[in-house]
Amino acid sequence: MIEITGLNKTFQTANGPLEVLRDINLTIEDGEIFGIIGLSGAGKSTLVRCINQLERPTTGSVVIDGKDMTKLSDRELLEERRSIGMIFQSFNLLEQRNVLKNVCFPMEISGIGKKEAEKRAMELLDMVKLSDRAKSYPSQLSGGQKQRVAIARAMATRPRYLLCDEATSALDTATTQSILDILREINEKTGVTVIVITHEMKVIDQICDRVAVLDRSRIVEIGEVSKVFTNPQSDIAKELILPQAKGIDIIDEGERIRIVFNGEDSSRPVISNLVLECRVPVNILFADTKVLDGKVYGHMLLQLPDRDRQAERVRNYLDSIGIDYTRED
Repeated sequence: MIEITGLNKTFQTANGPLEVLRDINLTIEDGEIFGIIGLSGAGKSTLVRCINQLERPTTGSVVIDGKDMTKLSDRELLEERRSIGMIFQSFNLLEQRNVLKNVCFPMEISGIGKKEAEKRAMELLDMVKLSDRAKSYPSQLSGGQKQRVAIARAMATRPRYLLCDEATSALDTATTQSILDILREINEKTGVTVIVITHEMKVIDQICDRVAVLDRSRIVEIGEVSKVFTNPQSDIAKELILPQAKGIDIIDEGERIRIVFNGEDSSRPVISNLVLECRVPVNILFADTKVLDGKVYGHMLLQLPDRDRQAERVRNYLDSIGIDYTRED
């Protein structure tokens, strides 16, 4: 378990002190996939670097499995870092080493014998589906393959925690999905706790169990992904999760409502039934939904006809079937 209490981080700059993190309080449970999301400059990367003490907090504590990382000596900290793997957006592979030797590198530092290290490395490369590229060099790999090597290397010392700092930001959509699938599989097979730092809500809602939202150096919202996704409370979470209908040609001046799907049966045709039952045409301006375990989560922005009675009929119908919605300005 990771327990962060009263954490603050201030950098000294030529223009004076710069507060990057303010009063961060956060608990990350063993075995979960935890997301930290925010816009650029919110403090996400600094927070994750404070977890493994690559950045020393100005004040506050970071307790991992009962040990306060901020109070450890450099030697003790080096030992504890072996239980914390980390992957970055830029991969950070050693260009002069082939894939196998890249994965072996942290084990060499830990004093593990060559034969044992290579056996472990091949097991990891098989796990990330790259065993056939063991003798290749980083320059011969795609971005997605490089990131899979980085994941294998991060898992080499059998860490209990895996920190992912914008690990998919430089990848296309399909490759991002493959990396997220691998992270989920690693979490399920090994029980490693995964912490995902990102500015993309699509990454959070595809893989994470819980999420913390950072804005201007502070945590402004935290909770289960399904709850934050369907009912964001903070302004920044709403900005990240609820895109507005920008660029859409709206013919009428009718009322707009946002329907929230927070676990509806995926076999239930809500919009079709609404149109048939109310006999009212609606215009779908935007939709962002997903199906998890046969249930629908997400949002849909509808434009209703510019007639009060028809709009009221739609609202009454949604109330009667228990669908949450909000009026949009």
